[in-house]
Amino acid sequence: MNPSTPSQPVRKKRRRKRKFSPRKALRLLAIIAVITGGCTYMCSRSSDVKPSPATEEFAMNEETEEPVEYIDINAPIQSADYSSPLEKMPEPTIKMKVNYFGSPAKAFNDSNHVHLAEARVIGIEPLSGTRSHWQLRRPIVKVASNADYFIDRLTFSRPYLVPEAEAALREIGRRFRDTIQARGGGDYRIKVTSVLRTPEAVKRLRRRNRNAVDSSVHQFATTFDISYAQFIADSDSIPRSVDDLKGVLSEVLKAMREEGKIWVKYERKQPCFHITARKPVDE
Repeated sequence: MNPSTPSQPVRKKRRRKRKFSPRKALRLLAIIAVITGGCTYMCSRSSDVKPSPATEEFAMNEETEEPVEYIDINAPIQSADYSSPLEKMPEPTIKMKVNYFGSPAKAFNDSNHVHLAEARVIGIEPLSGTRSHWQLRRPIVKVASNADYFIDRLTFSRPYLVPEAEAALREIGRRFRDTIQARGGGDYRIKVTSVLRTPEAVKRLRRRNRNAVDSSVHQFATTFDISYAQFIADSDSIPRSVDDLKGVLSEVLKAMREEGKIWVKYERKQPCFHITARKPVDE
């Protein structure tokens, strides 16, 4: 550039004002109208949609396409007329005849593998999620305190079992009471401390109890625990000791095990009989 030549001022470019386009405005309004109408249609149609299987309390079995009863395992447990026993065992106790047969730990030593193999045959698939609660392979029934047994306050399990397990539990309770009556009387019931467990409950339980490794069988709804350290007294008419009641319960379990109806494991850390129902012989 020649220094003698005076510099010319730089002209700023002016922005061109966009002209109003009726065609573009109509196109934009049309898009907004379509979106608004679609949302309104979907909202109005949602009220006409049929309830989900969980709402109707039934589901379809994926294999047979037949309706299966919906079970909400998280539903609150309802109290029954048989849920108000005496607060503690009456004393002094009266001795009762018991047919002892040695150490229950040796007599009831069915391994977890035996329990698990049976559970996989007659049990449900472990509940992996909410959807699996209403797509059960086998039906399950709710268990509640009755004349034959008492359901304890459950922390890590839910009161449901497959029909075979509920039938075995009821038979244990009935034979226990019948044996007591045949030997002089007493108003007592067995106490169930654990039933169906979800995988999440098993994980939480293992943090507190290492012995809970066997609790995986509880996920099949075939297994339940009966306390041998606590029993339910419904009256103080004829007081019985815990040791005698434990002996009677052991007799009943031994007989039913020999009849091929149950598998039994004597637990030490948690004072209970770990019981799994077996497939009926006639099936």
